[in-house]
Amino acid sequence: MKQLKVLSAVGLMAIAGVANAGVSSTITATNDYDYRGNSQTAKDPALQASLDYASDIGIYVGAWASNVDFGDDTSYEVDLYGGYTKTFDGGLGFDVGAVAYRYENSEYNFEEVYASLSYGWFKGKVWYSPKFGGDFAEAYAIANTVDATDEVSAAYAEANLTIPLPANFSVLAHVGYSTGDYWDNVYGDDLIDYSLGVGLTAGNFNIALKYVDTESDVQVTSDYFNNESRMVLTVATTLPWK
Repeated sequence: MKQLKVLSAVGLMAIAGVANAGVSSTITATNDYDYRGNSQTAKDPALQASLDYASDIGIYVGAWASNVDFGDDTSYEVDLYGGYTKTFDGGLGFDVGAVAYRYENSEYNFEEVYASLSYGWFKGKVWYSPKFGGDFAEAYAIANTVDATDEVSAAYAEANLTIPLPANFSVLAHVGYSTGDYWDNVYGDDLIDYSLGVGLTAGNFNIALKYVDTESDVQVTSDYFNNESRMVLTVATTLPWK
């Protein structure tokens, strides 16, 4: 019920806000909230909504919400973000910004900064968090590592390809690499995640079907934070419709 209230609030804000210049909202439904190869909804469906403002000079801010299932009383996530983006005449673009991840259980709260470069079909992006996973990860690291370290910084690097095909189809390819103290002291190993799929733009809707998998010494076979191979289907639409 709490997660439905949060998503409903974001949805109502989105509908009310898109009438303003520079404001947009994206509503997404998916069979699994995949975050860098790990399920955030115990392999169950998710409903997600964002409210975004982008200025003419490239500055943007936004909020995004989703239901989650970590096997405890945490049922929703709300992300607050902002940054600056620019695309040059030759097609080269960049984006820099920061995200604050907020959860029903505030022990999971953490922040990340990011920077990306894009050109044509390609986009590369790097992320860094000084305290990935928040207070919960820090406490876990202290309690479970041999040297009782509380270091939980993390970095993530990703490369993405979106190759257009005829009839509004596209090929979607992704590979990401998670590394840092968090992955050594809490997770147990670095993680490579990758996906390959197909996208379709049908009117005002974007549909994607992707095969997602990971490579790591740590294999999570339970539903919570599962990182086994699976198919992920998403359907998204951005308001206002053109």
